[in-house]
Amino acid sequence: MRGLLMAVAAAAATGAGAADYETQVVDGMNLPAFHAALKARMTYPLAYGGGDPAEWHEQAMAAAAPLMLPYEAEAPFAPEVIDEVDRGSYIARRIAFGVTDESRVAALLLVPKGEGPFPAALMLHDHGARFDIGKEKWVSPWYDGARAASAEEWADKYFSGRYPGEELAKRGYVVLATDALGWGDRAGNGYEAQQALAANLFNLGSSLAGLMALEDMRAAEFLAGLPETDPARVAAVGFSMGAFRAWQAAALSPHVTAAVANCWMGTSEGLMVPGNNQLKGQSAWYMLHPGLPRLMDYPDVAALAAPKPMLVHAGAEDPLFPAASVEAAFAKMHGVWDAYGADAALATRIWEDKGHVFTADMQDAAFDWLGAAFR
Repeated sequence: MRGLLMAVAAAAATGAGAADYETQVVDGMNLPAFHAALKARMTYPLAYGGGDPAEWHEQAMAAAAPLMLPYEAEAPFAPEVIDEVDRGSYIARRIAFGVTDESRVAALLLVPKGEGPFPAALMLHDHGARFDIGKEKWVSPWYDGARAASAEEWADKYFSGRYPGEELAKRGYVVLATDALGWGDRAGNGYEAQQALAANLFNLGSSLAGLMALEDMRAAEFLAGLPETDPARVAAVGFSMGAFRAWQAAALSPHVTAAVANCWMGTSEGLMVPGNNQLKGQSAWYMLHPGLPRLMDYPDVAALAAPKPMLVHAGAEDPLFPAASVEAAFAKMHGVWDAYGADAALATRIWEDKGHVFTADMQDAAFDWLGAAFR
C-alpha cells in the first residue's frame, strides 16, 4: 500500500497522465469489448480430435450430459386420450401424459390405420417468436378455431402450406407433437419474458435449455414405448429451434434412432455475429447450456449422435445461419461419422435460393431420405 501511495504522489508531482483502465466496455451488440479474447479461450477440449470415436463418445457424454440435463425424470407417463378425429389414413388424437416429474402436458398423436408396428416421428417445433401455437405448427388443430387460423398462417409462411407432421402420418408414421415450455397450451408471457424465465430456472437449479432437452428425451421415450411404434425406427424431426432440438435429442436419447434437422446448425464462432439471434438473449436461452460452450461447440454436441442416421439441411439465403458457418459445422460432423465408418449415414446439404424455411421440396427430400434410412 505504501508503494502505491508513493507512486500516486510521484505521478502527481510530475504531472503524469491518468492511469489506463476500461471505459465503455460493452458494445452495441451487448458484447464485452474483450469478447475476442474470451472467444480465443474457447478451444472445445471435448471436440473429437481423432482416435477411437466410441471412446471419445463415452468421455464426452460423461462430461456433457450433466451440463445439459437437470435431472433424470422417473414419473409414469400415464397417458390419457382427450379426444380424437378420423382423418382418413390415420387417427388424430389429443392426449395428455407426464412429460417430467413436474409437468403433465397435452400432445397431438397421429396413428396410421392398419397393422403396425410403424416407424415414428417426434415432431419438435420451432421458436419463431410465435407462442400461441407449438405442436399445432406441425399438425392442424381441430379443437380450437383461433389456433387453427394461426397454424394455417404458419404453414403458409414456412411449410408451403403443408403440415409436416401430417405428411409423415400419411407416409405411415406414428407422429407425436408436444409444446415446449412457453408455447401452445403452455404459453408464457411473451417474448420479453423469456429472459426472466431463463434466470428463474437458473435460480431453481435448472435451465431453459436443460428443461427442454429433458422433456424432448422423455417424449421420445414415451413415443418409442407406444404399442403402435417400432422402437428401432424413431426419428426426431425439427425445423429451426426444433432442428436444434432434433439433433440434440438424437445425441442424448437412446430412444431416438435417426434425426431430421432443418435450418439450425453452425459453429459458435460463425453464429456470434452482428444481428444473429445468439447475441440477443431471449430466444437464445433455449439453446444455451451453462458451462457446455467451454467444452464443446454445437456440431460437437450433434456428433454425439454418430453413427445414427442424421439429415441436416440449411438454406443458402438463411440470414440466421451463414453458409460458411454451416459448412464448417458440417465438416466437423462428417469427421466423426467418417471415424465410425458411417459417413454415408450423415446427409448434409445447403439448399441454393432457400432461406429460413422447410418448403415442400425440402420436406419431400428429408422424408424420402428418412424412409430409406429406416428401410
